[in-house]
Amino acid sequence: MKIGVEISLYPLRNDFIPPIRGFIERLNADGRFKVLTNDMSTQIFGSYDDVMSALTREIRPTFESDGKSIFVMKVLGPLG
Repeated sequence: MKIGVEISLYPLRNDFIPPIRGFIERLNADGRFKVLTNDMSTQIFGSYDDVMSALTREIRPTFESDGKSIFVMKVLGPLG
């Protein structure tokens, strides 16, 4: 099943750009799905299992290395 996810990251710190860039770079490095980024959010399109496993894998290090952060996520599926 294919899905689309729109996700935004809001690090609760003054220097907020590096954590956002790092998160997006890690998603792009995966290569199993399509990642589109704009000024307000990042959209990820691919198989449910690939996208959700990548998000699970990459959200944790953001919390661990960058401190308190907010993720806002919308999930659309199935895509046809």
